[in-house]
Amino acid sequence: MNLLASVSAATMFLLAALHAYWGFGGVWPGTDAISCARTVGGFPGATRMARPSASFAVAAALATAAPIALVQGGLVQFEGIGPLPALAAGGVAFVFTGRGIAGFTPAWRRLTPEQPFAKLDVRYYSPLCLLIGAAFTILAFTDLYHGF
Repeated sequence: MNLLASVSAATMFLLAALHAYWGFGGVWPGTDAISCARTVGGFPGATRMARPSASFAVAAALATAAPIALVQGGLVQFEGIGPLPALAAGGVAFVFTGRGIAGFTPAWRRLTPEQPFAKLDVRYYSPLCLLIGAAFTILAFTDLYHGF
C-alpha cells in the first residue's frame, strides 16, 4: 500500500506542478500558446490556454489530493479525523474515474475535437485518469482492512 500511495502522491504533485507551469504561461508540450492549447485542452478553435486562475485552481486541487494518498497509504498519520481521508480519497477516485470514462464518450469527443488532443486523450490522458481513479479507489478502501 505504501508504494501505491507514494506513486499516487507523486503523480498528483507532478500534475499539480504542470498545471502551475501552465498558469505561469508555460507552453510545453506545445511550442506556443496555440499549440499548447490544442495539445492539452482540445476545445474547438482554441488559441490560448485557460486563464491562469483556472490553471492554479486545478494545481491546488491536485496538490491537495497528494497528501490524501499519503494518509490513506499510512505514510502520514493524522489522529482524530475519522473517516475524512477515506471519504476524500473516494471523492478523488470519483472525479478521476469520471474524467477517464468521459474521455471515451462521443459527447466528450464532440466537446474536445482538436488534434492532437483528441488522439492523446484516448491514448494517454483518459487512461491515466482511470489509473489514478483506480489507485484512489483502492486507497479509499484501505480503512476497511485497518478499521476506522
